[in-house]
Amino acid sequence: MKNINSSIKTGPRKGEHCPFCGAEKFYELSDGRYKCAVCKRRYAPKKRQRERRLIQLFCREYSALQAAKEVNISYVTVKNYFDRMRHLLPALLEADYEQNRDQITEYDEYFYLDHSKRKNKKCIFDAHNLLTFDYGGKVYSILMPPLDRYKQAFLDDRLEDLYYREFSQFLNLHRIAKLKSRENTIVRFWRFLDEHMKLYRGVHRENFFYYLKEAEFFFNYPMPYREEVLRSLASECNA
Repeated sequence: MKNINSSIKTGPRKGEHCPFCGAEKFYELSDGRYKCAVCKRRYAPKKRQRERRLIQLFCREYSALQAAKEVNISYVTVKNYFDRMRHLLPALLEADYEQNRDQITEYDEYFYLDHSKRKNKKCIFDAHNLLTFDYGGKVYSILMPPLDRYKQAFLDDRLEDLYYREFSQFLNLHRIAKLKSRENTIVRFWRFLDEHMKLYRGVHRENFFYYLKEAEFFFNYPMPYREEVLRSLASECNA
């Protein structure tokens, strides 16, 4: 019978610990993996190191293509991992918002349109309608009903300039807002979102929600905390 437990190690490298329970005592197996002496779970240290590096690059706002070149692995592998990270963020952000919503001070409505569509008046109906709240200096956005329900009437009428002008005025007059000043946390977040989305050169409508939450996460959590939070989320997901 093959002996898979070659030796027991305690803290073989500085900062090394079980990704599942945090223990620093584990076995090194013959296949190169480690087995925690406390929770008995196994993990591959090389894979763990790669995931840490990908989390670091994600938090530094690298695109999947940039990260793939940095770590010399396939774009598809990185893209799938980044998507996993994005799907972990909505629950985190919602929980924080629900816990602190009594700190809401301002809110405002915003229409985000991809940069590639901004010169085409017909694309106004492709804009994403957001309602963004400021709670204690952090932001939380809700996606409002899409505007594309108006699109067909716009195309049928063929009154592009008039319809565009009237509809733009309607949006401005009926916006939902409670603001104390023009320069505020919400406006700063919208600027951040606008710059952040340039990295992706267009996002499918059904995926926009996750990129929006990614921008919220980066805006709400400064660099020193992003990696710590995401590593914790990833460990919980793998547990």
